Amino acid sequence: MLICTLGFLYRTFDYFWEILKTDIRMKKLSLLVLGLVFACNSSQNTITKAPQPKPMADPIPYAESITQEDLKEHLYTYASDEFEGRETGTPGQKKAVEYISSEYESLNIPPAKSNGDYLQKVPLEVSKVPEGNLSINNEVFELGKHVVTYSTAQGAYDQIVYAGYGIEEGNYSDYNTIDVTGKLVLIKAGEPKNPDGNYVISGSTEKSDWSNMSEGMPKKANLAYEKGASGVLYFDTQNYPRFRGYFQFMKSNNSGRMQLAKDTSDEILVILDEEAAKTIKSDIEKDDVPKTVATDIKLNITGGNDAIDSENVVAFLKGTEKPEEYVVISSHLDHIGITADGQINNGADDDGSGTVALLEIAQAFKKATDEGNGPKRSIVFLHVTGEEKGLLGSRYYTDVDPVFPLENTVANLNIDMIGRIDPKYTGARNYLYLIGSDKLSTELHNLSEEVNKKYTNIEFDYKYNDENDPNRFYYRSDHYNFAKNNIPIIFYFNGTHADYHRPGDTPDKINYDLLENRARLIFHTAWEIANRPSRLVVDKAAD
Repeated sequence: MLICTLGFLYRTFDYFWEILKTDIRMKKLSLLVLGLVFACNSSQNTITKAPQPKPMADPIPYAESITQEDLKEHLYTYASDEFEGRETGTPGQKKAVEYISSEYESLNIPPAKSNGDYLQKVPLEVSKVPEGNLSINNEVFELGKHVVTYSTAQGAYDQIVYAGYGIEEGNYSDYNTIDVTGKLVLIKAGEPKNPDGNYVISGSTEKSDWSNMSEGMPKKANLAYEKGASGVLYFDTQNYPRFRGYFQFMKSNNSGRMQLAKDTSDEILVILDEEAAKTIKSDIEKDDVPKTVATDIKLNITGGNDAIDSENVVAFLKGTEKPEEYVVISSHLDHIGITADGQINNGADDDGSGTVALLEIAQAFKKATDEGNGPKRSIVFLHVTGEEKGLLGSRYYTDVDPVFPLENTVANLNIDMIGRIDPKYTGARNYLYLIGSDKLSTELHNLSEEVNKKYTNIEFDYKYNDENDPNRFYYRSDHYNFAKNNIPIIFYFNGTHADYHRPGDTPDKINYDLLENRARLIFHTAWEIANRPSRLVVDKAAD
C-alpha cells in the first residue's frame, strides 16, 4: 500500500509539475509578448518622425495689406519732383535708392548681402557723345545720320573683309575662307537660308538667336573680335532707326551711352544704314559669300568715358523650408531724368508703379513671416538701376555678381509699368499684358492662370508675348537677363501711353485701384511659387 501510495504521490507530483511547467512557459511567453510590445512602443517613441510639411496659410489677409492708399502715398513721394526723374548716377537716383533702403529697414526686412548693406554697387561708365564721321572712298557720312557708334572709332583702311552674316555654328562658318586678323570686318544682320526656305542653322522655319534683335549684333561682333578683327561695321536696316534714335536722344541730352565698366574696350563697332553699307558693297543684300573688298575707309570719330557711381537695392526674406531656393521679384528704380529744357520726367508709371508695388509686396510677405507663415522658399526683392540705359543693373546681377546663385533661382517676376491703361487696349480696364510666362516653363504659365482665376480675375492679354511682336518687349525689360539664363520669368506690363518717357508721366494719372489689384496678383503668384512642394520645371530652352 505504501508503494501504491508513493506511486500515486509520484504521479500526482508529475501531474502538478507538468501543470507548473506549462504555467511557467505560458508566463514566460506572456512576459516575452509583453516585452516585445513594450519594446515596439519604446522603439516607436525613440524613432524621429520626418517633419510633416506645414500646410500653406491663407494668403488673402496678407494680400489685402497691399492697398491703394499705401501705394499712392509711396508713389507721390517716389515720383515727385524732388527725385528729379531718377536718372542713373544722378542725385535723384541716389534719393530713390535711399528711399527704398529706408523702407526695407523700417519693415525690418534684412539686406540680401552678407555685409549688411542693401546696396549692390554697379560699376558703370558713360561714353561722352562721340563726334565725327566715316569716309568711304572720299564720300563723307556724318555720325548720327548714316552711321552710328557710341564710342571712339579711329583708323584708315584700304580694304575690308566682308564676312557675310558673320556666323559660326556647328558645321556652318562664314570664317572658313577668310582671315580677319587685324582687319575691319563688314557683317550684315540676319542669317542664311537653304534653297527650301528653311534657315541653315536651325534646319527649320525658326530663326536662331543669331537673328535676335537684341543679341544678334553683339554676338556677331564678339565672334569677329575673337577671330582677331580690329573692328566691325554692322549693316542692319531693321534696327538702324532704333540705334539712330537713341544716338539723337543722347546728343540732345548730352547724356552719352552708359554701359557696365567691364564692357569698356577699344574695339570698334559702327552701325551703318543702307546708303553707307551699299557704298562699300553695292550688292550686300544679295551676296552672302565672304570675301575681301578693296575700298578706302577712314574712321574719324572721337569720344571718351567717365565713371558713373550707381547701385541696385537688394532685400531678402529667408525661406522656412527651402531657404537655398530663391524667388526674385524685380522692378527698376531708375527713369530718364531731366530733359535739356529743364522738364522733369517723373516716371510715375515707368517704373514708379513697379517700385512701390514691390515695396507693398515685400510688406505683405513680412506680415506673413511675422505671423509664423513665412514663405518656404526665400524671396529676393530686387530693385535694379540702369534699366533705361540698357538693362544694366539686372545684367550686372545676373552676369557679373549674382547675390544668390542663378542655378538656385526658381523664377523671376518682373514689374515694369502696371499703373496705367494703354489707350490702344480694346477690352475692359481690368487687364494686364503678360509676357514670357510660357517661354521656359509650362508649369509657371499654368500656375499664373490658376492664381489669377482664384484671386484677382484680371483679363490677361498675351498680345506682346507673340514671337513676331515688332515691339520686342520680351527683350526690353530686366526679366530678360534672367530668361537668357534659363530662369522662368513673367513680365507684368500695362502697355505704353502718351506720357511714356514724357514729363506727363505723373502720380495723379495712375489708376490706383488697378495698381492695387495687379500688385496683389503678383504677390499671390510669388506666394504660390514660393510655397509649392517642388520648384518649377523648366521644360523649354531659352532663346
